[in-house]
Amino acid sequence: MGLLDRLKGVKRPAEGAPVLGRDEVERRLRGLDGERVPFTVGDGSEADLEVRWKIVDARWYEIFAKASLEKSHRIHLLLDEGEHEVRALEEAWEVSWRAGVPELTLSVEKFQGRTFGSKSFGTRYAFTGVNPLDWGQVYSYRFDVSEMKDPVVAVVTGAGWSFVPVTTKRGLRG
Repeated sequence: MGLLDRLKGVKRPAEGAPVLGRDEVERRLRGLDGERVPFTVGDGSEADLEVRWKIVDARWYEIFAKASLEKSHRIHLLLDEGEHEVRALEEAWEVSWRAGVPELTLSVEKFQGRTFGSKSFGTRYAFTGVNPLDWGQVYSYRFDVSEMKDPVVAVVTGAGWSFVPVTTKRGLRG
């Protein structure tokens, strides 16, 4: 792997790794989807596949609703059989809101491109009942982009393909 690949975040397969066909690479990527991982893999609207953090999971949704926070992280994957590479575009957004008397605030952030690493976590304690002594944890969450990206990269490079991050939707198409 050269310096340019390293700077671009390109991950190449091991020397001599057998190159699998597109259908098998897609099957293996879809096979990552399951209960033991914090993400889903499905059909993409912008590319062939989309890896999405499971914010729709009821447990996570409840945590973020209590925190007045909504987060999303997606990785759009385009499988290019001619080049034996998977191009990946990451998208992240966060919406937070707070309502009170007499204010309502809203904040929206969006990111598109390549992440080098992103970790976030939060815990909140508050009074949990009418009794002033009922103090406890309201929510606790942890999010690490590498929990999504590392398994995808392992499948792609294990299939003899290269993982190529891109920074725009146009870059997905090559």
